[in-house]
Amino acid sequence: MIFDADVIIWHLRGNASATSFMEAEPTREVSVVSYMEVLGGVRDKKELLKVKAFLAEFNFRMLPVNESIGNRAALYIEEWCLRIDMSPDDALLAATAVEFGLPLATGNPKHFPPLAGLDVRPFRVV
Repeated sequence: MIFDADVIIWHLRGNASATSFMEAEPTREVSVVSYMEVLGGVRDKKELLKVKAFLAEFNFRMLPVNESIGNRAALYIEEWCLRIDMSPDDALLAATAVEFGLPLATGNPKHFPPLAGLDVRPFRVV
């Protein structure tokens, strides 16, 4: 399962439901795009090390962006930009999930339109 940045951030903030949600998955992936989103909120070297340690401890596999993912994401933006406000980050994340054939765990399911091959698994903060 690919985890969106929001789920990872909830865990890093100490949310037990986010931790349990991730622990329930036998395999965990993160798009390099979501990783960069998480790093965008890092304030110092200690927090950077905390993020890196967490990803290692939970055995996350980092998924790259390649040409196929970029092309698919651009098509998503072209198709949906007039109907919903789909960000480039969300388009790249959705394209990565589809390309790798993995479900996408997110706390923001409304950011992802009904795309062929995209399996969105909503996460709710409790």
